[in-house]
Amino acid sequence: MTLLAPDQLEAALRDIGARRYHRLHPFHELLHGGKCTKGQVQAWAVNRYYYQAMIPIKDASLIARCEDSAVRREWRSRLVDHDGERDGDGGIARWLRLTEGLGLDRDYVTSLRGLLPATRFAVDAYVRFVREKTLLEAIASSLTEMFSPQIISERMDGMLAGYSFVTREALAYFDQRPPQAARDADFALNYVKEHARTAVQQQTVLAALEFKCSVLWAMCDALHHAYVDPKDIPPGAFDPDVV
Repeated sequence: MTLLAPDQLEAALRDIGARRYHRLHPFHELLHGGKCTKGQVQAWAVNRYYYQAMIPIKDASLIARCEDSAVRREWRSRLVDHDGERDGDGGIARWLRLTEGLGLDRDYVTSLRGLLPATRFAVDAYVRFVREKTLLEAIASSLTEMFSPQIISERMDGMLAGYSFVTREALAYFDQRPPQAARDADFALNYVKEHARTAVQQQTVLAALEFKCSVLWAMCDALHHAYVDPKDIPPGAFDPDVV
């Protein structure tokens, strides 16, 4: 096991994203290519809501374990980004406006009644990971944000071009995410490059990013299986033909 220079560690992290990030998943290729039905887009928004809603829970648990006040101050911005400073503000509220723009009832979305079981298991596994692993691993798991500006750009362009039922206003959530993600990714990347000082620690950092990529990939797997092929929707999950 070889100790990597900080730039080599960064290159290894970026290589994981190039191979494993969920923008490569067949479901996202359909979604961004304008090839999904409205029901499939709705299913994506319903399930992704749970991920969005749990991000501040995950981040609050990280802050609670962090003894470094400078890191706590930096990480607090993530809570504000998603929860907002007041009702109706923040990323979660904007995501709900997206679901409403797709014709979904807000109470239905927030009730989580339509959630795919695999989505719940994947997101809950991510929250547990951040709560239970080392702080270094928890921070490293957030590094998928290094790759999010590209997927957001593809999503905005592809969905606006491909779906008459998607408006620019509905996609307002994504307007603010690229600079927020870039800021957060820069901090997390610098943190892991500084604090992963042994070869073993570097391997745990790489494994943490692989795990997070697997969480996002598993969510796409669940959507594809339920709504694309073989269209096997679990009992109780969102059904475009019923809701």
